[in-house]
Amino acid sequence: MRIEGLSVVIPALNAAAGLPATLAALGGAPDEILVVDGGSTDGTAQAAAGARVITAPRGRGTQLAAGIAAAQNPWLLLLHADTILAPGWAEAVARAMAEPGFAYHFRFALDDHSAPARRLERAVAWRCRALGLPYGDQGLLIHRSLLDEVGGLRPLPLMEDVDLVRRLGRRRLRALPVAAVTSAARWRRDGWLARSARNLTCLGLFTLGVPPRIIARIYAGRRGG
Repeated sequence: MRIEGLSVVIPALNAAAGLPATLAALGGAPDEILVVDGGSTDGTAQAAAGARVITAPRGRGTQLAAGIAAAQNPWLLLLHADTILAPGWAEAVARAMAEPGFAYHFRFALDDHSAPARRLERAVAWRCRALGLPYGDQGLLIHRSLLDEVGGLRPLPLMEDVDLVRRLGRRRLRALPVAAVTSAARWRRDGWLARSARNLTCLGLFTLGVPPRIIARIYAGRRGG
């Protein structure tokens, strides 16, 4: 199906390996797909077949902000480059677009069949239900008018997703009954507990008011650069 009035914005950095699958899952449904490249060296732009590619300074928040500014439609779907929307996403999005006063996120899922992956999925489901705190790897569907109302997406080096959903607030967030399947490569590489602990540490520091640029340096240092 075709979804009129929808722009998908995908920030990407060295995402050539996974980006084609992300784009394939979108099919021809959106009016526009924007891939915002943050200076890739692996052929990400060439892998973005069917999308409009623009460039922006490296940083997910900066790239998303640039993509939002360049997008031509009133509805925006912010999506990570390693996240694949499950079948039925277009129908769910089309229904959600009837109510522009809300922002919508997908159900978090991982492309891993292990027990730690299932535990993490349950923990994220609880976080979204109890705290109203979806992360960017769950996608975010939002109308420009609502985004403008809460002050837009700030070009932060880290935690731009948390910053935005906190300003939206729980009463303006709704869950879509479709999975956004994200690569578990980072958890497999770093360790399930270590990766989750790192994410929680960043969230805690942000909640305490530590500037995102400092959190980004800490995060990058722990990753080894």
